[in-house]
Amino acid sequence: MKILGIEHIGIAVNQIDERKDFWEKVLGIKLTGQENVESESVETAIFDSDSGKIELLESKNPDSAIQKFINKSGEGIHHICLKVDDIESAIGELKIAGISVIYPVPKVGAEGFLVTFIHPKDTGGVLVELAQEPR
Repeated sequence: MKILGIEHIGIAVNQIDERKDFWEKVLGIKLTGQENVESESVETAIFDSDSGKIELLESKNPDSAIQKFINKSGEGIHHICLKVDDIESAIGELKIAGISVIYPVPKVGAEGFLVTFIHPKDTGGVLVELAQEPR
């Protein structure tokens, strides 16, 4: 598996509209997109610093993973996303190594990336997302 870098840091928030001014106006990081990711029941707002992104995640469903995270831990860092060159190869290597992935078949996530997550029990408590850029 080839890790190409940190793609983004995902931050769970109660309401994107209440949080995006900090990232865009206070810190001056450009908002490059906002979209609803139906497969995850979230709305995302992407801020791109040109050397890494911040992804705000707002739940659109009381049973979503993001809402469960907020209910348990409050707003804050939800996951770290690493960009990979080949998501299917990465999933295969992780399975061989005995590492649990949440999606054995990658899903389409924000910005059209193919994604999966590595279960925190195998990473020392950190939810790690792997993402392959759309081709």
